[in-house]
Amino acid sequence: MEVSGTAAGAKGKKGAAGRKAGGPRKKSVTRSVKAGLQFPVGRVGRYLKKGRYAQRVGTGAPVYLAAVLEYLAAEVLELAGNAAKDNKKSRIIPRHLLLAIRNDEELGKLLAGVTIAHGGVLPKINPVLLPKKTAAKEAKSPKKAAKSPKKA
Repeated sequence: MEVSGTAAGAKGKKGAAGRKAGGPRKKSVTRSVKAGLQFPVGRVGRYLKKGRYAQRVGTGAPVYLAAVLEYLAAEVLELAGNAAKDNKKSRIIPRHLLLAIRNDEELGKLLAGVTIAHGGVLPKINPVLLPKKTAAKEAKSPKKAAKSPKKA
């Protein structure tokens, strides 16, 4: 009779498998915290599995990918923040993202085929369209030469 009573009591407690019955539950530590990342390692791993990129996904793959994504995001945000500050703005807009990416050589190469909505274009005037400097210099130099003998 006692045996059946204890068995019924053990069945009543669910979710205590692998630890002592009735003991305090440990606080779970995410893989992002273990890796020291802000990006979600678990979510990246889930997307890798669901995306069917490979039959099997190793335990280190989502950690590495999350770290790379976090680094890229931090790099783009830092440069875009600097672009916003240069334009005397406190909020990053798509224009600042575009300026940050296109002015950086490596990010520009990585995102060469990407169009950023409401980003505009880099400011650049073709040198052919600019007024010629040689004509302006020649026009100014004879006037200076004419003035200098009068002063002497």
